[in-house]
Parts: sequence; structure tokens; C-alpha cells
Amino acid sequence: MTLTDIFRYPMKGMGPDRLDSVALTPGLGLPFDRNWAIVHDSSTVDAAAPVWAKKANFLCLARDEKLAQLETSFDEETRTLTIFRKGKQISKGRLDDPMGRTLLQTFLNSFMPSGPRGNPKIVEAPHEVQFTDMEEAKVSLINRASVSDLERVTREPVDLMRFRGNLYVDGLKPWQEFDWVGKRIRVGECVLEILMRIDRCAATNVNPASGDVDMNIPLSLRKGFGHIDCGVHAKVIMGGTIRPGDSIELA
Repeated sequence: MTLTDIFRYPMKGMGPDRLDSVALTPGLGLPFDRNWAIVHDSSTVDAAAPVWAKKANFLCLARDEKLAQLETSFDEETRTLTIFRKGKQISKGRLDDPMGRTLLQTFLNSFMPSGPRGNPKIVEAPHEVQFTDMEEAKVSLINRASVSDLERVTREPVDLMRFRGNLYVDGLKPWQEFDWVGKRIRVGECVLEILMRIDRCAATNVNPASGDVDMNIPLSLRKGFGHIDCGVHAKVIMGGTIRPGDSIELA
């Protein structure tokens, strides 16, 4: 069993940042994963003093699929987010700088529809908080074989990035990751405790390449397997650095 890919999503609802390695800390998620998010006009989150909140308070693919039309690049050293559309750079700004956030917000305001989910504002998560769908920081793990098995039901390819996982793994049987719930696994230098299965929402229906809603993943999961789950949440128990190619075993 092998770790094949590592991804984080610096801006909630926007594109992935592929990593060649990452240092994990006990009790925390990947550094800078969902570290920023975009609140809208109907949000109850105070943009001046943001806290963790449910995903309905932020722009997200489940309701704002147009975000998938954008690609992003994140520079960790400078905290700079660059936004592209169809390969062309269209906005750039430092996320730790008010002027940089304003530049990005100005573009998003023109790109996203107006109304109750308009007037976007970028907010940064407080220390040791991430704008994930669940309040406690976790790492998500996706079994590539399970997604391949899902394709038997959809009868067409399913892009792995629909599931916006952190760690993608190979060498398991389909759905074997569900048997790990309540157990611990070793990934490279780290030990993770598998906490729960991940139930899937409408965000997975959005084609990550085009932004089109072109599948119904939760329905396909329910029809084919009697549940709407794909992937598992894990907690970092023992920290360290992990890399694609690291072996995975039950601890």
C-alpha cells in the first residue's frame, strides 16, 4: 500500500496545491489546507474576526460550481495566490496582505454572480483552525481503487479530484479503507488514526476541469453501494514528513 499523491487546498472551494512532501503535526491538518475562505453577503461570519463556521457561510463548489472554472497556484513562502482561467493569469495577490486580498476580491466580485452569495471577502482562519467542513482539524484519505470501483456504476471516468482529498493511496482493495475506521495506520514517518468515513455532497457533482455539474456522485454511490461515502477522515497522532511513494501499513 502506497501514498501516491498529496494535495492541499489553501483557499476553500478553489484549486488544489500538489505537494512533493509535507510535515504533519499531531492534532492538525496539512499546513495551509483551507487556511483561507471566501465569505459571501449572506454569511454570518465576521470578516474582521473570522472563526470556524459551517460551509454554508462560504463560497463552495456545492453551491458555487463556477469556482471550478478557475485554476490556482499558491506560493507558501510569500503566501501569494495566483488565479488562472483557461491557462491565462487573471489575478494575483498576497493572502497575508490587505491590498493583496483586495486585488483578489475585486476579481472574484466581478467573476461570481451578485446577490446573497455575492460581494466576496477573503478571510483567514485563526491559529490552528482550518475552514474544513468539520471543526476538528483532520486529514482526508482517498482510496484510488474505490473510485475506480465507482466507475462501474457511473459507466464513465470519475476524476479523483472531485473528492478534494489530502492523501491519495494505492494498493488497497476497493473500499478497504472503511475497515480502517477505529484503527491506526503508518504513513512514512507518521501515524494516523482513521476516525470516520466521509459522506459526499453535491460538490462531487462538479467537474473539476470545466465547472459543469455533469454527474450525481452521491446518487451513484447510493445506487451502487448503499451509502454515499468515499474516503475517510484521519487524525495525525505521530507527526513527521511524508512523501509520495511512502509505504502505508496498519500500525
